[in-house]
Amino acid sequence: MNNDLFFMNEALKEANKAYDKGEIPIGAIIVKNNKIISKAHNLKESKNNACKHAELIAIEKASRKLKNWRLLDCTIYVTMFPCPMCASAINQSRISKLVYGTIPKYANKELISSILNDKNYGNPVKIVDKILEKDCTQLLKKFFLKKR
Repeated sequence: MNNDLFFMNEALKEANKAYDKGEIPIGAIIVKNNKIISKAHNLKESKNNACKHAELIAIEKASRKLKNWRLLDCTIYVTMFPCPMCASAINQSRISKLVYGTIPKYANKELISSILNDKNYGNPVKIVDKILEKDCTQLLKKFFLKKR
């Protein structure tokens, strides 16, 4: 649990970078052997690209670093429960564990869980929820209050 708190704090630092850029404040990091191998935050707005989610950028960076698309024995920490696109990328990249902070009310948890555990594309992904949930939620609320 202490490692989960430490690494989620690192993901929150990434989310704050997104916030400072006017992006939806979501951050992600990927860890292997207790070491951070990639960090990312949302860049959809600044890159004008719907695929620039924090999770996808982190996966791309980690794959480059490991020189392998298979991110075996890796954990992804993300401040918000992933969307279907990111869940599929997590599963297909063979990440073994997902740790997230908050989950939006509109999220279809059953759908995302089924994607994360689809054995046709990867191995089942262990899910750990609500790590630093309050901090992750507050940052998102602060962002959307500022936008409105």
